[in-house]
Amino acid sequence: MNINNIAAKIVFILLWAGSKAYAGDNLQAVLSQLRLPEGFSLSIFADNVPGARSLALGENGVVYVGTAQAGALYAAQDANGDGVAEAVHVIAKNLYLPNGVAYKNGALYVATVNRILRYDAISENLTHPPKPVVIYDQFPSDKAHGWKYLRFGPDGKLYTAVGAPCNVCDSKQEIYASLVRLDADGQNVQILARGIRNTVGFDWQPGTGALFFNDNGRDHLGDDAPPDELNLWSAKGEHFGYPYCHGGDILDPELANEKKCSQFKPPVWRYKAHVAPLGMRFYQGLQFPPTYQNQLLVAQHGSWNRTEPQGYKVVLITFGEDGLPKSEENFISGWLTPQGEVLGRPVDILTLPDGSVLVSDDQLGVIYRVTHSAKTRAISPTIAPQSPQPEGVPL
Repeated sequence: MNINNIAAKIVFILLWAGSKAYAGDNLQAVLSQLRLPEGFSLSIFADNVPGARSLALGENGVVYVGTAQAGALYAAQDANGDGVAEAVHVIAKNLYLPNGVAYKNGALYVATVNRILRYDAISENLTHPPKPVVIYDQFPSDKAHGWKYLRFGPDGKLYTAVGAPCNVCDSKQEIYASLVRLDADGQNVQILARGIRNTVGFDWQPGTGALFFNDNGRDHLGDDAPPDELNLWSAKGEHFGYPYCHGGDILDPELANEKKCSQFKPPVWRYKAHVAPLGMRFYQGLQFPPTYQNQLLVAQHGSWNRTEPQGYKVVLITFGEDGLPKSEENFISGWLTPQGEVLGRPVDILTLPDGSVLVSDDQLGVIYRVTHSAKTRAISPTIAPQSPQPEGVPL
């Protein structure tokens, strides 16, 4: 492990320990610091989910939760639908950074660093989980940027990504720094795009089916460079610049050589540097006001090595008629106090069938629930699946 990774880990542990103790004393004090737009409220869906990161919606009020350093998988169940999980089941322990979770046809799919696992008939076996089936085990085992996001796409395939095994390096193995798709049984692995340093969040735009994904930019180019990115994937073979070009217009001082930024696909939106955008969801529920429909909620996990921290919030990215981002505004803020104290770190977003939204926080080990008081539209009974898109058009 290099000195930068050691430093990052120490910072993370110190932040986690301090804020965990604070939240344990008075979680309501943390909630009172968080700010949302008028009409929105924040409550606790589950507060005993150490290291809570990626979220996946199951059946019967169950939300599956992946972690990273905690190494555990959880199932938080709200069986009576009152917005509070009355039980949190431990599905597995001692896994290798089991960040990504996805659910389909009664089975829970889990992405660790080097494998994808499947827990069959999990809904009926929350208290006695089955042994997992290994559907794929050929991903690299590097811990650096090895945690994976996992989602089923509108084409029924599993999507994930393989991060760069470093801050910045030019790996000759094609699988690194890539966006990947494979069949649900682990067959037909395809590399869709490269030049992606570390994406731990993506979603498909309603209506167009276009695949948008976040990417965390490299460190040690200063407090304000490079920007973190929101990208749009359109076709196999695209390259998004890493490690040669960052943010669409910043050549890497170490590795660019004769490369030009014009050779690569630029981001469609530039976040501030080091805010670490992770989980994201296009809002498709019907509880929030109509202006939120089909707009993008993004969890910004927060900077770890910036002189003045930034991020630590959930933002709303609004889109124009051209289907591309046009603005960014705060949706939930306050985890970072004016004094620079970190009260929590949001990770992933999930819309529930009633139109409310969950936000995970791996620092406090909690899952928040966001509701809106004015029911401007009828509540949708389900989150409608997206229609598969044919090969050759944006997915």
